[in-house]
Amino acid sequence: MLKNLILWPLSILYGIGVSIRNRLFNLGILKIREFDIPIICVGNITVGGTGKTPHTESLINELKNDYRVACLSRGYKRKTSGFVLATETSTANEIGDEPMQIKNKFPKIIVAVDADRVRGIKKLMQLPEKPEVIILDDGFQHRYVKADINIMLIDYNRPIYEDHLLPLGRLRESIHAKDRANYIIVTKCPPNISPIEKRIISKHLDLRAYQQLLFTTMKYGDILPLDRSLDGNSHHAVTPKTAILCVTGIAQPAPYVEYLKQMTDQIAHITFPDHHNYSDTDIKRIIQEYEKISITDKCIFTTEKDAVRLTLCDIPEEIRRQIFYIPIEPEFLTPRDQLIKNIYDYVRQDTRK
Repeated sequence: MLKNLILWPLSILYGIGVSIRNRLFNLGILKIREFDIPIICVGNITVGGTGKTPHTESLINELKNDYRVACLSRGYKRKTSGFVLATETSTANEIGDEPMQIKNKFPKIIVAVDADRVRGIKKLMQLPEKPEVIILDDGFQHRYVKADINIMLIDYNRPIYEDHLLPLGRLRESIHAKDRANYIIVTKCPPNISPIEKRIISKHLDLRAYQQLLFTTMKYGDILPLDRSLDGNSHHAVTPKTAILCVTGIAQPAPYVEYLKQMTDQIAHITFPDHHNYSDTDIKRIIQEYEKISITDKCIFTTEKDAVRLTLCDIPEEIRRQIFYIPIEPEFLTPRDQLIKNIYDYVRQDTRK
């Protein structure tokens, strides 16, 4: 209660600052740049954990066979600055963990990072083979760029209409920012969400006539090894007797841990902050905790995003062989045909100019 009393006025001041900034954009005092290329923005108004990267990957997967796709991200917590174009030899330290994950999955698309999205788009348009469509990963607050299609994500487990502005809550903008979105996707829903619950969420959001509401759940893929180049490290069969050390450095690790509990209830969990860069001390701690497990059938599980960073770490081969991750992707619980059709129609129309 005391904490809320302290944070409440700070939250109000933060809200005033964000409101003034948005007002300056709306009045044209802060300039919004338009570009002669289709731009699709995937983002949110909360701090972390809504599933931006899996949903971005889903869009890339839809477009990559028909168009030259570029994904532009900020590259959060990378150790470089300015505009960086991903190559075959790029690392998470150079471009950030999420862009690296995207580049690993889609090596043929263009992946770039730049905190200044206007500059980043200009650089992409100067490439010898410039993109035909740009996807902005986490660009909803970057209003200096006018996106043609705005997709805003909301975490089912923490709806924006029950949240508060920073630092009291996790909102980066007020709930009214949702009005800038063309599509709103409620992510991480239970697979069996009822029609009544969908209607209740829709009523709370009070959507505009031009907005469409979609629902997704997270679908887990096959178990994959951290390093597929190691012989004999292609799969790990988890049984109820297997002991798992779960290592996460993401904003919302609980759903992942719950999924692992469906395989075995013998789980120990080491959690780090979101986008955590693993140090030698962290690796020593992970190895120590793993070696403490007395059960012979044991392994280490991490998330796909953490796997990108752990790949760079100096981990003994015998331990590296025991590290696995599970990719995730969104599964739509409502028809997405109109979303995909609208995106294709817009991109197709633009490429005919």
